[in-house]
Amino acid sequence: MQKTSTKIAVFLVCAAALIALPLFVQQFGHAWVRIMALALLYVMLALGLNLIVGYAGLLDLGYVAFYAVGAYMYALLASPHLFETFPAIKAMFPNGLHTPIWVVVPLAAALAAVAGVLLGTPVLKLRGDYLAIVTLGFGEIIRVFLNNLEHPVNITNGPRGLDRIDPMRMFGLNFGKTLDVFGMKIPSVTLYYWLFLVLVVFTVIICYRLERSRIGRAWMAIREDEIAAKAMGINTRNMKLLAFGMGATFGGVAGAMFAAFQGFVSPESFSLMESIMIVAMVVLGGMGHLPGVILGALLLAALPEVLRYVAGPLQDMTGGRLDSSILRQLLIALAMIVIMLLRPRGLWPPPEHGKAAPVPAHPR
Repeated sequence: MQKTSTKIAVFLVCAAALIALPLFVQQFGHAWVRIMALALLYVMLALGLNLIVGYAGLLDLGYVAFYAVGAYMYALLASPHLFETFPAIKAMFPNGLHTPIWVVVPLAAALAAVAGVLLGTPVLKLRGDYLAIVTLGFGEIIRVFLNNLEHPVNITNGPRGLDRIDPMRMFGLNFGKTLDVFGMKIPSVTLYYWLFLVLVVFTVIICYRLERSRIGRAWMAIREDEIAAKAMGINTRNMKLLAFGMGATFGGVAGAMFAAFQGFVSPESFSLMESIMIVAMVVLGGMGHLPGVILGALLLAALPEVLRYVAGPLQDMTGGRLDSSILRQLLIALAMIVIMLLRPRGLWPPPEHGKAAPVPAHPR
């Protein structure tokens, strides 16, 4: 009983600290709160990819495609682009397309899940490097489509992207405006931080329940030995498709939140580098372990901003011959190499089960 009370107390203290954190950080500038909000989005993406890579053992290098699908679904239904491009839509919605989030976010999640199943269907028999190559190609195909779907019919506006996207609105609260509570000004970026925090908590709960369910155990059985899992009666085909679909759903929801938060989306936001970064978050933290994945996502989301202050002086030392952005990427790569050499299973790997204890040596 006392142990349970201690856990509840620790949980409440952590929750209060996370809720109050942006109110303290915003004194140093809204940019830091924005970085924290984006870090929470990356946590959601990493948790979604962990279902595919960490639990089911399916290496997916095209996960950013589901992120892009969710973002563009929200952008198209909550911006004036379709209204201005197609006269038929303008006639049907004379006041413009301002689709409520209760419609557009489930649509983004559903479309991303369908994309996940469509990706999973042709790659059911692939594993390892071959699966990685195919998923990488899928991610690039989606990005190329988004880049070129402006001729002959302008759907995505091509490389120029979609702007003037409506901010999130919920229960009469506009997340795009500063909120005044008893004279206290709460900026828009803090409201988004709280929204993303709630979504991350829900994502963690869902992943935790999945991990301990029959579905989660089936995924882990497939990861360890697919032939043995099939012999035990597990429908490996359906389980793999479910992993792709559920993982993609989280990516779609995160994409919709990203579009509302940024107010602008373009194909360049969903490059291959983003996919690799999300995979790195899962691997760096510890595949298949929720606390490790969260830690990896937070570290890799914050590291580029921290290294911004290191790269500047290094650029000055070289007389400006090295670009600061290249230096930051170099430092991130070096940090990851060092961590992987020291901790091959990740910073916070899952506990090992089923291994026999070492037999003590008996003196002769």
